[in-house]
Amino acid sequence: MAMADTVDEFLEQWAKQRPDLDVSPMGVIGRLSRASRFAERSVRAYFAEEGMEPWEFDVLATLRRSGPPYTLTPKELVSTTMVGSAAMTHRVDRLIARGLVSRAVDPDNRRRLFVSLTDEGIALVDRVVEGHLANEHRLLEGLDAGEREELNRLLRRFLESLGDHP
Repeated sequence: MAMADTVDEFLEQWAKQRPDLDVSPMGVIGRLSRASRFAERSVRAYFAEEGMEPWEFDVLATLRRSGPPYTLTPKELVSTTMVGSAAMTHRVDRLIARGLVSRAVDPDNRRRLFVSLTDEGIALVDRVVEGHLANEHRLLEGLDAGEREELNRLLRRFLESLGDHP
């Protein structure tokens, strides 16, 4: 028999109080929510050790994975995140102040801007991503490779069902 977790306690309480209800969705959503909070806490702690916020890593990593010349428009950056253009402008301004990105006007279209990683930004994201991955491996060490693959497959299917498409 599987070990019980905190969510099992909630479900048992509901089953006693309202046996007429199917509370099984609470198990799935509750576990997703709790897992997200535990993972986010660990990720935030790692980035804090590195002197950065998770959103800073997100912007830098998005530029880095775009490939050389590590340049995107603000609109392209917004499309990969869950923030609006005003928030992205503020974030880019803060990264410029830290010397991690630069902003330039497109010489072919003066209405369009480019955001690019600086050499310092590339060095930082390349170093930090290694520790970030080690932290994520540690978070998943309670699952074997097959379980991680299955969880990944199920989560992908769930997100697609909610309309999360590239």
